[in-house]
Amino acid sequence: MTNWMLVSGADNFEVSRAMGFTVAGMKERHRRKAERVQTGDRILFYLTGIQKFGGTATVTDTYYEDRSERIWESKKVGEYPYPWRFAIKPDVILARGQFVSAESLLSQLEWVRKWPSSHWQLAFQGNVHVLSDRDFGCIEQALTQAAQTQVPA
Repeated sequence: MTNWMLVSGADNFEVSRAMGFTVAGMKERHRRKAERVQTGDRILFYLTGIQKFGGTATVTDTYYEDRSERIWESKKVGEYPYPWRFAIKPDVILARGQFVSAESLLSQLEWVRKWPSSHWQLAFQGNVHVLSDRDFGCIEQALTQAAQTQVPA
């Protein structure tokens, strides 16, 4: 089982929410990574711009190519956004007011230690990363706790 961190904007996360978190995708240049996605793999959604985690899901089928419908947007010009797709089921999905700040978990995550602490954001650049079971579990635990809090009105 592999733990994938998918990095995208909050707008794309909300598009996925509107679809019931039934499908996730990887950008054009990540075909080799998409080919490695297997049923049972875990997905973590990191939201760029706001630098927060939005939720987790489990992969329910292997990847496929779909260019028939543009679902998510990409800022890269000339790239078909997210053609490598795979079915998922949501596990822990947070409401907008519940998202977990990545910065609040930095001291607990092994992944970010590869970068200078003053430039921790570099750990979340790019679209697809593989996380250790430890880091994924730490983040999912924080998401689960956040899911139990009241959303501000």
